[in-house]
Amino acid sequence: MRTAPRGAKDDAVPGAAAEAVPRLPSARLAAWLRLARTRGVGPRTAAGLLAVFGDPESIFRAGRDALAVHAGPALARTLALAPTPDTERLVEATLRWREAPGHHVLALGEPGYPALLAQIPDPPLLLYIKGRVDLLAGPCLAVVGSRNASQQGKANAQAFAEALSGAGLRIVSGLALGIDAAAHEGALRRPGGTIAVVGTGPDLVYPARNRELAARIAETGCIASEYPIGTPPLPSNFPKRNRIISGLAAGVLVVEAAARSGSLITARQAAEQGRDVFAIPGSIHAALAKGCHELIREGAKLVDTAHDVLEALALSPLAAMRVPVVRQPAEEGDVLLLALGHGPVAPDALQAALGWQAGELGARLLVLELQGQLERLPGGWVQRVVTGATTCHPTTCEVDKADKQR
Repeated sequence: MRTAPRGAKDDAVPGAAAEAVPRLPSARLAAWLRLARTRGVGPRTAAGLLAVFGDPESIFRAGRDALAVHAGPALARTLALAPTPDTERLVEATLRWREAPGHHVLALGEPGYPALLAQIPDPPLLLYIKGRVDLLAGPCLAVVGSRNASQQGKANAQAFAEALSGAGLRIVSGLALGIDAAAHEGALRRPGGTIAVVGTGPDLVYPARNRELAARIAETGCIASEYPIGTPPLPSNFPKRNRIISGLAAGVLVVEAAARSGSLITARQAAEQGRDVFAIPGSIHAALAKGCHELIREGAKLVDTAHDVLEALALSPLAAMRVPVVRQPAEEGDVLLLALGHGPVAPDALQAALGWQAGELGARLLVLELQGQLERLPGGWVQRVVTGATTCHPTTCEVDKADKQR
């Protein structure tokens, strides 16, 4: 689908393993903060003003008459006003926050700002970074999906992210529950690393359940936000930050999504930004596969291995690398596993297919559930869980003799 090229206080101390980025002088950062907080100035308006005047300090020195020519009289009057006390307090708080190791504030057009993100129609004026700022300069892939993900969806997200991070990609996601958290977890296991784009200020963690995960990301990965210090998790923040998730990346992989999932918005924004869109298919009976199937119908690339993604991104040095393969548990003739297949199934249908008594079937299903090989779905349905098998690289997969004879 390529059309044109989430609060509790976070006590984590990010690691200092970040490549040096020139720090904005305090006066220049103050001007950026003032511009970003000016009522009526969004990313597009700011970009227009910067194109004319060059930098925020020059905008505020220009005078009302010069500003009115390019911004109109009303906005010119607003820009000519002195900074408000709230803005001055924010500047002081930001300068203090920036002094901590691993804390950075990047400005549009300034050194260190991600080049791909700067190309989208509405790039954020400022990015608050906690952790390894150097990750923003590397090749990135966004991995997104449902917050209320199935166990299989989370296993797929973690396996894909681990394999792709192992091939050198930085995995970008949104620190939400479900697919996002699983993708971050997988990426942290490999050297590519992970970037969490959050919908709060960089000093907060939302959801609070992901506090420990956020601390690990800040230590060896990177947390990024366009929202200033102290910004709470407002509902409107999260759809807006999705453009940054896709904007940082060369492509977006949707692992699992319902028909009206917010992940579809991210995927479509990615297509509008000229990014590749990938989707993992699922069972036709699974509600959480409907969104991915819709994207595939719209032109997203169907993928079922990490190699598919690497190959499509044309990262030839990366695509040639071996990625970890986790074998499926040997079925060894287990008729129940074979009957379960890989999609949602009703226990009544299993009972009819196997000819077992309800008590025997229930006991066997419970054993699989306790082993992590089965999850229960709404409506009493069940689904088999396979971990890691989706990361197989064509050059490393072993095909058994029976498959070779087919």
